[in-house]
Amino acid sequence: MMHMKYYKKLTGKRLYLSPISAEDAEQYTRWMNDLSITERLGSSALTITLAGEREWIDKNSGNYQFAIVRLEDDRLLGNCGIEAIDHIHQTADVGIFLGEEEFRNKGFGTEALNLLAEYGFQYLNLHSLMLRVFSFNERAMACYRKAGFREIGRRRECYFLRGQFCDAVYMDLLREEWLAAQNTPQE
Repeated sequence: MMHMKYYKKLTGKRLYLSPISAEDAEQYTRWMNDLSITERLGSSALTITLAGEREWIDKNSGNYQFAIVRLEDDRLLGNCGIEAIDHIHQTADVGIFLGEEEFRNKGFGTEALNLLAEYGFQYLNLHSLMLRVFSFNERAMACYRKAGFREIGRRRECYFLRGQFCDAVYMDLLREEWLAAQNTPQE
């Protein structure tokens, strides 16, 4: 019998979101020590060990953290999640990353973010989702805009990277905006 480590929680055209699997700890540890990824996430100063990553997965596996998995071959592409949920005000923060360069700029991030938004709005009864991205990460901002997020403000020069300060850009998406976009033909 084949062992299944991913479960199709939400399925899109080319990928699906699955609860994160402890079996991927080594892959996540590799990604979390890759400066090309962590510089964009703001976590380059951290040293992530395999034991530490396993502990994080154990602690967060039930907390709306998802593996982004390609439908055609069950390949792990990255991770996304919903955090800081406030059920009274119906708000939350979202985060996402794609691990390998070959999967970036192909629409996977936008599709994953759309599935995450669907989960937040349709199943968790959220009203507003927010994310933070650093000002040098134009590609990510373009992806987030495609998923319907819009810039709502900046915290200026709050991120120090390789000798320079960058802004943190805050973007959000409201349930009505997401719902309206679902009824508009996509390109």
